[in-house]
Amino acid sequence: MSTCDTCLYYEYDDDYECYTCEMDLDEDEMYKFLTDSWKSCPYYRNNDEYEVVRHQM
Repeated sequence: MSTCDTCLYYEYDDDYECYTCEMDLDEDEMYKFLTDSWKSCPYYRNNDEYEVVRHQM
């Protein structure tokens, strides 16, 4: 599982019938996204709404 799978901006696009990054990426960033050469995405936000609750426990 990549980090994109749990990202808030990684959503299913019904028109293309696949998952896409909804961030407005420039050309270089899009290349990194498509080739999976990002070590850590600068725009990553966890889509886990219970993360804060688990952290408090």
